[in-house]
Amino acid sequence: MAEENEVECPACPEPDPCPEGVPAWMATFADLVTLLLTFFVLLYAMSKTDESKFNSVAGSIRKAFAGNAMKIGETITLGNSPDDSLSTLESQEPVEPFPIDLLTTEGLLEEKEINRQSDEDLKMMKETLKENNLEDSVNIYEMNEGIKIRITDAIFFEKGTTVMANSDVVPVFKRIIKLMKENNWTLFVEGYSDLGERWSKDSSVGPMSLSAMRAGEVTKSLISRGVKPEKITTVVYGDSRSKRGRIFRRVEFILRKRDLRTEGKRVGSR
Repeated sequence: MAEENEVECPACPEPDPCPEGVPAWMATFADLVTLLLTFFVLLYAMSKTDESKFNSVAGSIRKAFAGNAMKIGETITLGNSPDDSLSTLESQEPVEPFPIDLLTTEGLLEEKEINRQSDEDLKMMKETLKENNLEDSVNIYEMNEGIKIRITDAIFFEKGTTVMANSDVVPVFKRIIKLMKENNWTLFVEGYSDLGERWSKDSSVGPMSLSAMRAGEVTKSLISRGVKPEKITTVVYGDSRSKRGRIFRRVEFILRKRDLRTEGKRVGSR
């Protein structure tokens, strides 16, 4: 009886074949791209922040994942559509792709190298100043173009003349000469004058010329005592930095390890 009521089950249809997925190599490629992006981000995170280079990196990433980007003032942002939604259709100033020089010694790595060199220069210069008994006679400044050492003891002059008025600076002057003979540094000799000061021997010689004469006399004295002429730079200010009621008829000294007259790296004008 059971056999008579038994109904044969129709055959189930064959399942549709699954669509073929992406090739297996895509997974490896995606991993590689992710690792490269992580590597670039790590390089940037380890470097000192530079706004222009940060903008280039940000623009490159946005360009790769969201089309063009435009620069508004100091901010990188996406363009805006009429309904104020984010869009890339109205980009005005495309940002350059990720600059390859960020990975070279002329980019981020060079900046870290410069910082390291600056620290080494500062340590070495302090030791040299101590050896020459000048550590108490200077003010040291860290600047973008290198370490600057200003000698606190200036040479003052009689009014309207090139005659030195203070003899107490002579020991410091001698130590500067010794330091310049033993080290490949650059010495800046800066000449000043009082407001409206003129040469006592010729009233037609004004503040600028008078300060130049004073700086020239000191420079000639340095050269005659063995300092190399190519390591001296004479700077003339006249009375352009003088203030009424203060004595500015003097010559000051600045020491640098780097010569600021070097040409440096030439870049294009556009």
